[in-house]
Amino acid sequence: MYTAAILYLIGMPLLLGSWYGLLVVPLFIAGMAPRAVGEETPVAPQSPRYADYMSRVRYRLIPGVW
Repeated sequence: MYTAAILYLIGMPLLLGSWYGLLVVPLFIAGMAPRAVGEETPVAPQSPRYADYMSRVRYRLIPGVW
């Protein structure tokens, strides 16, 4: 979901031809990163399968990067 949001945040300013819109994309990504980690932290103790998934999947926000 977050990866799709990042693609949307990059694509919309490009589609609209707003280069200024691309300047705020890093700020939005920086704001989404703690939120994504914060959402999965309380779930891990409740679900052993999710904790196993977290240990296998290293990239949570941007595949291959972070």
